[in-house]
Amino acid sequence: GKDYVREKVCQEYKILGKENFRTLTIIATSRKYSNGTFQEIGHLVREIVSLAETCCADGADPSCYDAGSTALSEKSCGADSPFPAHPGAARCCGQQGLERKLCLAALRHPPRALPRFLQPSDSELCHAFRLEPREFADRFLYEYASSYSQAPLPVLLASTTTFLSMVSTCCISPAPTACFLKEKLERKTLSLLTLTSNRICSRFSAYGKDKASFSSLASLAQKIPTASFEELLPLAEDAAEVASQCCDSVAEDCMQKKLMEHTARVCSALSARDARFAACCQGKNLMENHFCILAMPPAPVPRLPEPLEPTNKELCAKEGALHATRFLFELARRHPNLPEAILAKLYDSSGKLRGECCSSKDPSACWDSKASARQRIAAELFPFLAKADQLCRQYHKLPFLEFKKRLRDSLAQPEPEPSPAPLEQLLEQRASFASSCCLPDAPPLLCASKV
Repeated sequence: GKDYVREKVCQEYKILGKENFRTLTIIATSRKYSNGTFQEIGHLVREIVSLAETCCADGADPSCYDAGSTALSEKSCGADSPFPAHPGAARCCGQQGLERKLCLAALRHPPRALPRFLQPSDSELCHAFRLEPREFADRFLYEYASSYSQAPLPVLLASTTTFLSMVSTCCISPAPTACFLKEKLERKTLSLLTLTSNRICSRFSAYGKDKASFSSLASLAQKIPTASFEELLPLAEDAAEVASQCCDSVAEDCMQKKLMEHTARVCSALSARDARFAACCQGKNLMENHFCILAMPPAPVPRLPEPLEPTNKELCAKEGALHATRFLFELARRHPNLPEAILAKLYDSSGKLRGECCSSKDPSACWDSKASARQRIAAELFPFLAKADQLCRQYHKLPFLEFKKRLRDSLAQPEPEPSPAPLEQLLEQRASFASSCCLPDAPPLLCASKV
């Protein structure tokens, strides 16, 4: 309701003060409209700060905020609106009053596929800072928050605040190099937390809790294929629980505290099982340990028998989802280099198939009707998985130019069914897929479209 919105905004404005409120507004709007331009975000920030400054002042007319936010929503719906464009705005603008305002407030850009922020050198930072300190700070807040838009708001606020504090301290220091070195070491945990939480929350936002849990399970299975489903599933579910509790939380230390507790559990469960996990878990800094585990390359291909497919009866039983997940886990551990995007696609297909047949009046007849299609898919699927696994294995192992040369040679081999696409087009397509989607922090939405 409008009173609550006004009270909430005015309370924040009074507690933070104008400058901190403005900083928070730049971060929040850059994060929300991560594909907006610096100028568009600037327009929106000026309007929001001006509204708070005018209507939260002592003695302001009680109707001031309502009238001001209505005018802001009308400006957003104008043909020449200076604010970030959003495809959902037209639907909101068809509504009136509070409904329109709430609808516009709920709009959010999908996250950027790849972060755009590149940290300049120390001397470049200081040059830009001395030239125009305010413009430098605003542009940094915009670039950083829109690049890591899925990181929780308190993490972004802490990370950007300490960065700007570092720049303003070190650029006037008599020994800037030593100052930057010391400050960067102190910021290391927070920098890693920003990168890691952006990755965790991007997946959570794209996948939802169940699929995010499967994504963590598959990643662990590929790093430690000797561990059992029963050992890894609770750790994967714990990772998804951290995301569900902290990605949208405004509690200051939620993500850092829960992520460190999760890392301690992973280290406790897997260090004795695997030397690579033991090496990652040796450090005193749990954030660095977590980052080490995330960056760990896939394990060598294990020698395991062919996985047993679950029966139709098992798939439609009470634990059907668990049987399906177990089978996909078995595929992941047998193909340690298989990109997450392909496993995520299999997870979706498996859920769709179970949904169709298990909810039908006659599940057996439904499964029978799909038997020939499933056999055909299975015949094509396993060779496809082996090829995708090999593509990513070579990408990890070889320098990029050597990788492309090998890829060109393999594509030039005569195939049983020649591809309609020309060789160069196929080469670029596969190389682009590998360089984007074989990585541990591959962007989930971009890679889903590339599969």
